[in-house]
Amino acid sequence: MVDPHLKMIREVTPSAEGCEDCLRIGSRWVHLRLCLTCGHVGCCDSSPRRHARAHWLKVDHPVVRSFEPGEDWGWCFVDEVVLDPSGWPVRGRVAHSV
Repeated sequence: MVDPHLKMIREVTPSAEGCEDCLRIGSRWVHLRLCLTCGHVGCCDSSPRRHARAHWLKVDHPVVRSFEPGEDWGWCFVDEVVLDPSGWPVRGRVAHSV
């Protein structure tokens, strides 16, 4: 079955090299996620502030991909499924600098 939320994927440019919300408030993160609707870079659910999930809940952009070097997977928050990001359009890097 194809995830119906894939239609929300757009060509995006990452908004920051780190979690843009953590950078703004001086917080830390564990791993990063890239919103495939708008390019927001947020921190994962293992991070103290869980900004990627908060972004989804606030603006209803459910599909993200890992923004970690060497990781190539996507996730849909609504359906809680891992997705293959092959062919998803990203302008610039698909991972933050190490």
